[in-house]
Amino acid sequence: MTEATDPTAPSSPSSSPSSAERDEILAIHAKHRGLFLVTVQGLTDDQARLTPTVSALSLGGLVKHVAATVGTWLDFVERGAPEGGGPDWEDADPDVLAAYADGFRLTADETLDGALAAYAVVHERLETLVRGVDLDEVHALPSAPWFTPGEAWSNRRVFMHVLAETAQHAGHADILREAIDGQKSMG
Repeated sequence: MTEATDPTAPSSPSSSPSSAERDEILAIHAKHRGLFLVTVQGLTDDQARLTPTVSALSLGGLVKHVAATVGTWLDFVERGAPEGGGPDWEDADPDVLAAYADGFRLTADETLDGALAAYAVVHERLETLVRGVDLDEVHALPSAPWFTPGEAWSNRRVFMHVLAETAQHAGHADILREAIDGQKSMG
């Protein structure tokens, strides 16, 4: 007969995340990040600004968006939700909305190399956090229309979300690149 364990009890050191688990998280993320980066190889800044589909998405904008989004989630891992929960989207100032929209495009004063450098910094930070933080630590999510009120995520779940976000946008980027010059990240 096995004893029931209390799921609310702190985990013992023997049940803490292994380095193998952390290596797997990083390996899967590296695969999808690599596929994402293939989509921008050899592009000029002008090509990175193109929106070749009916969407407003551009490859340079996707690089900026992924870097910013991952950075925001890493802030969450380190500090939890921001005070006040972020902007009030229903009554947002037009400047806040314009800045948000600019996060999805490579503006005339930005370069693809600059966006990629910012993404590289965020990636290094991600690797450091995956290797060092308590994956079981939980933070309450900020108030936002897309989160269930009172919901909380573990750092592990945040890293899985970042991985999903990267993979999803790698798919978007693949479609955009194929529309620009036919290059595919796979196949």
